[in-house]
Amino acid sequence: MQVASMNFVARAHVNLHDAQLQRNLKKFQGKFVPARRNALAELDDVEGTREAARAIRQRALDDLDTWLGVFERNAQARGATVLWAETPADINRLVLEIAARHAVKKIIKSKSMVSEESALDHAIEAAGLTVIETDLGEYILQINDYEPPSHIIGPALHKSKEEVAELFHRKHGTPKKDDIQALCLEARAALREHYLSADMGITGGNFFVAETGSVVLVTNEGNATLTTTLPKVHVAISGIEKIVPTLEDVATLMRLLPRSATGQSISNYVDILTGTKGPGEFHGAEHMYFILVDSGRTAVLASEVRDALRCIRCGACMNHCPVYQNIGGHSYGWVYPGPIGSILTPMYVGLENALDLPQASTFCNQCGVVCPVKIPLPDLQRKLREQEFERGLRPWHERAGLRAWTWLARRPRLYGAVCGVGVKMLRRFARNGMISHLPFGAGWTAERDMPAPAGRTFRDLYRESARGSAAE
Repeated sequence: MQVASMNFVARAHVNLHDAQLQRNLKKFQGKFVPARRNALAELDDVEGTREAARAIRQRALDDLDTWLGVFERNAQARGATVLWAETPADINRLVLEIAARHAVKKIIKSKSMVSEESALDHAIEAAGLTVIETDLGEYILQINDYEPPSHIIGPALHKSKEEVAELFHRKHGTPKKDDIQALCLEARAALREHYLSADMGITGGNFFVAETGSVVLVTNEGNATLTTTLPKVHVAISGIEKIVPTLEDVATLMRLLPRSATGQSISNYVDILTGTKGPGEFHGAEHMYFILVDSGRTAVLASEVRDALRCIRCGACMNHCPVYQNIGGHSYGWVYPGPIGSILTPMYVGLENALDLPQASTFCNQCGVVCPVKIPLPDLQRKLREQEFERGLRPWHERAGLRAWTWLARRPRLYGAVCGVGVKMLRRFARNGMISHLPFGAGWTAERDMPAPAGRTFRDLYRESARGSAAE
């Protein structure tokens, strides 16, 4: 997937003025947030469960090399082959080598964010093979000329029912439908023949379980089950950070993953796949491969933002993020949008190639509050902002402004005097209590009105309060 994160600001402005997209985003905003809240209310101890989940993911990361070794031994003992991909190009090379080894002609895929990192579908097609996405959202995007996904769990959430109906009418040559269930049935009919004729199935992996050498797949459509049991070859691709030590750990994480993602107590399908099909078994792949991907993850593990690797890809951070809710996922310019993408994308593609993503936050901490594994997302974004400043990657005027503010903030009396003058000046720009245009601050007032200061500064109020307390 081509990196366009350097164009974040321009893409965000375009999306803010896209009337159709704004209507679609407003529909999305009212769904996942209340559903998550209601689903979590079912748990006796939400914070205790979150802390347990955080500890599980941290335990895996703290001894990642050990758990990867345990996983490799146990997976191979059950008939699977474990392969390692250092770069996105390695993912594509390994998949094509597997396909050639087994004379594969057609491949079906369940949703895999890691394969988006390597543009795997394009590599498969360039090799002369057929690949079909079976997740409904991914299928919609594939037949729409491989439009990029805009959300971790709902790749096509940015599209309306009417847009999908028009797309199906155009691509399938069928009468246009206006019912969601009818559209789903049409997609099911189109995909069914591919399930039955595919030679290989490719999936991601929500978790790789070290103690059993298993992959855990969590879906709502059943496509992953068909993708992994009907073809003779199954390839599961995921990042090395998706290792968890035990199946008991998976059970704990599953109390939070579907609730945080879609507001469900449990997803419709949870597949735990271990090894190849045994003698006398009817279902399962004859050949099973795991591709464990680094592609920048060890660098993240060694960095000050390593906590981001705890992510279980639930999407709760973006569902609650006021920035994401208003600009959509495509603004972020790569595979991972929202608050978690603002951290992972700069780390995977280079901070210099995604300069504005750490700035794409109000620091309201909605993302940190709802993260099921307690990733301190605003803190990590701040660390990347600091790196940008230290490396001189931010515009000169921004760096000069921050240096001036730092100098001033270290001189309390002067700072207080300047703030007092600033408050009076801001009041002069106000009309009916709101500021709609601010010199040197068009980035704020171009998209919103800013409330004018209503009274005295905090320092004045604090000084008055302190005098009153002393008098008592």
